[in-house]
Amino acid sequence: VQLQASGGGSVQAGDSLRLSCAPSGRASSNNGMAWFRQVPGKEREFVASISWNGGSTVYGDSVKGRFTISRDRAKSTLYLQMNNLVPEDTAEYYCAVARSAYGSRLSGDYRYWGKGTLVTVSS
Repeated sequence: VQLQASGGGSVQAGDSLRLSCAPSGRASSNNGMAWFRQVPGKEREFVASISWNGGSTVYGDSVKGRFTISRDRAKSTLYLQMNNLVPEDTAEYYCAVARSAYGSRLSGDYRYWGKGTLVTVSS
């Protein structure tokens, strides 16, 4: 499975962005998926995860109430709607496919990782 994240860019604080992640190759529709982010020199941070059917979602504390994770199983596409962005959201964002039907906060529980997309938020 190859993953390609897209939708990043440079925005102002308070703006919105929507990230997309479209796996190629073998479908990931029966697996949980997630978004993580990383700033150079820091550990990768959990952003949000979603179960195989979209029925269960979990968010990191720093994005709760501002970000929404969703998936379109028919299109095998994962989304991250990011509203009310703040400079602290600046990072490279990565999508990942879980080893199980449900995601988790632990990066080690993910089998496939995509190339990141950069989000830059200026004040």
